[in-house]
Amino acid sequence: MQLDQSNIEAMRERLRANITTGDRLLGVQLAQEALAAQMSPLEFFHAVIDPVLEEIGDQFARLEIFLPELMRAGMVVKAMQKEVLEPAIMAGSGKSNVTGRVIIGACQGDIHDIGKNMVALMLQINGFEVTDLGTNVAPRTFIETARQKQADIIAMSSLLTTSMPYIRDLVQLLEGFGLRDQFLVVAGGAAVTPDWAQSIGIDGFGEDAVEAVNICRNLLLPRKEGLA
Repeated sequence: MQLDQSNIEAMRERLRANITTGDRLLGVQLAQEALAAQMSPLEFFHAVIDPVLEEIGDQFARLEIFLPELMRAGMVVKAMQKEVLEPAIMAGSGKSNVTGRVIIGACQGDIHDIGKNMVALMLQINGFEVTDLGTNVAPRTFIETARQKQADIIAMSSLLTTSMPYIRDLVQLLEGFGLRDQFLVVAGGAAVTPDWAQSIGIDGFGEDAVEAVNICRNLLLPRKEGLA
């Protein structure tokens, strides 16, 4: 739908208020109203939730808020995601064959998982077999799980700049173990930029869940064509 900026800002303000009070029910109601007004789940996530979470992340980085406020935001948004957004996305998806295997998680030192969860969900409904390692995942854990699951792609999420070095560490570990050609590595999150991703030699960068799916598909095409 065509999004009206004043309505979007009003929804953001309601979400900020719901997070301040920790009211999950009002958060869920806001998401339900947005979808009833013909916003898609992804439109609502990117236009309303994402900017508010980015503001909160910036405030946390500047020590204007602390861990309890951060956890309250996660609690409210997770309720919206689990009770409204994920069921709506799943209801609109069809079944498909396995496209590839992805290991996904938030980098070591990062406990933020809202965006990562959306990416994992979108990959699943687009035919990928996804193993979600959760948050604060060490580079070696990504690699060990990728080997166990015979994965195609390792996907890392980083919201905090302090967790970014672990993406570089993972690439260096893969090279040291002689596994760099075995696994594709992609990353996303507020802390990651395209230039930085390119500078450390990862295979793909995505700004949102839809782009992440497209990147993973495109990266696997040469491998699938090679097996044809």
